[in-house]
Amino acid sequence: MAVEIRVPPLGESLVDAVVGQWLKGEGDEVSRGDTVVELETDKVNLDVTAEEDGVLARIDKQEGDVVTVGEVLGLVGAASDAAASGNGASAAKPDATEAAASAPLATAATEPVVPPAGESDDTIETLPTDHAATAPAAEPATDGDALGAGRAAPAVRRLAEEHHLDLAAIAGSGPGGRVTREDVMAVAARQSGGAAATPVADQAPPAAAPAPPPAPARAAQAPPTTPPPSPADGREERVRLSRRRQTIAHRLVEAQQTAAMLTTFNEADMSAVMELRARRKEAFKERHGVGLGFMSFFTKAAVGALKAFPRVNAEIQGDELVLKKFYDIGIAVGVEEGLVVPVVRDADRKSFAEIEREIGELAVRARDNKLSLAELQGGTFTITNGGIFGSMMSTPILNAPQVGILGMHAIQQRPVARDGEVVIRPMMYLALSYDHRIVDGSEAVQFLVRIKELIEDPETLLLEG
Repeated sequence: MAVEIRVPPLGESLVDAVVGQWLKGEGDEVSRGDTVVELETDKVNLDVTAEEDGVLARIDKQEGDVVTVGEVLGLVGAASDAAASGNGASAAKPDATEAAASAPLATAATEPVVPPAGESDDTIETLPTDHAATAPAAEPATDGDALGAGRAAPAVRRLAEEHHLDLAAIAGSGPGGRVTREDVMAVAARQSGGAAATPVADQAPPAAAPAPPPAPARAAQAPPTTPPPSPADGREERVRLSRRRQTIAHRLVEAQQTAAMLTTFNEADMSAVMELRARRKEAFKERHGVGLGFMSFFTKAAVGALKAFPRVNAEIQGDELVLKKFYDIGIAVGVEEGLVVPVVRDADRKSFAEIEREIGELAVRARDNKLSLAELQGGTFTITNGGIFGSMMSTPILNAPQVGILGMHAIQQRPVARDGEVVIRPMMYLALSYDHRIVDGSEAVQFLVRIKELIEDPETLLLEG
């Protein structure tokens, strides 16, 4: 029995997704529980699995398509269903196959295919798009214009008309052989040096090249410039932005446009923390099974500073200020598709070992793309560590609707003054970006100074954090 593959529930506040990579192709055998296709959402990628054993008989949605909950993605059936589907497709197109044997496909450099006499524009425009999208790219048709109209979106057809190009003569690089905007621009770029292409309906011989202008006119012209690169020459590549990357871009721009964002800086002497780690790291790992890193110290320090300055642990909702009396600390993790911020819940109630263990587990799941939506939602304050990539100083962008984010940076041996003497110490620049609508400048400066004090005297973290 055939079973439809449908878009599963996506989670709270998510209404649609983008079809990512199909891990199985039509005709491939699948087992119950096998991942068939990946869906990209604003926050995480979801695996859609097969509910029954069988064969992937049909793919209804291609990579890049936007889908909603419950929409059909494809069909899993018995092997006989896939065979019948293939036989039906081949039997429905005998004329096209014969046409391919008798007439070569037109290209941009050869004479375009002329539609049969009497073929109306209405017939061309009403050719079902889905039929063309599922047909193989190399499948020829007897009606050149109808094939071109079905293999391209209206905007692409209009672009081809503006450049006087025949869509039927353009090889499509999109899913199912669809002609994309890049395909049209590539052909137009190749023809940019000559006369404009003659419309298909006219088939008139090309007009003679215009006579060159007089010598004085040529002398007055600006010197020739190098044409801009085109996709055809291989110097450019277009890559579809993932749904997550689009969401990251939207949220970062929104944060800058809606918040009165400001950044203050300070520096911390890391000598005490580094000495404590060196002295206790072996015993700590032996006892707890996890390494003692810097993130637990800064998480505890952030909690201590948030308790001292509660408005940094707040958010604006309409015309109200919501002061949060819990401490869910987001830890920014860099992954292939961009930054994600899993949340350590109730960090004030966790030990150093619990924080280190949870951060490590969240980072691994983030890089394996296995974070759940619940692990990314909420958060009252965020810490981001650009120092692991070598950053000396930066101004982190707020993770809205939060009003504060702490930026850590690389530890550098620098000369500093101590008790009237110049000494070399491991120093780290710290940055606090904050929403000036809620947090005053003096409050932000004192918050960052409090973190500095706690880091430089880590024993107080047992009391303050």
